[in-house]
Amino acid sequence: QVQLKESGGGLVQAGGSLRLSCAVAGRTFSWYAMGWFRQAPGKEREFVAAISRSGGSTSYSDSVKGRFTIFRDNAEKMVYLQMSSLKPEDTAIYYCAAGGSDYYSTRTRDDEYDYWGQGTQVTVSS
Repeated sequence: QVQLKESGGGLVQAGGSLRLSCAVAGRTFSWYAMGWFRQAPGKEREFVAAISRSGGSTSYSDSVKGRFTIFRDNAEKMVYLQMSSLKPEDTAIYYCAAGGSDYYSTRTRDDEYDYWGQGTQVTVSS
């Protein structure tokens, strides 16, 4: 079993930055591709960013590309989402997810992930 715990959410003004963290406990962290998803009120959950097991491959949604960066620390069993130039439309609950994968691929669909955290709220004021 794998447990994920997000942190780092909060209230920030438009144009500001936040770094989300996801701590992973349980099975070997390096076995899993990792991803970040978000869900805004009244909307479906959507893909934000993903990183391969190796850390060498990343994927981003078009809405965050160039503003967000995903990275991982396999030794510390952590994955991060650095968010910059935040916009009010980035307001959502952000979820960390882990899923089995080959070493070099990213996963961008939520049905490709096996484990999920409880989420952390990000609110961007205009």
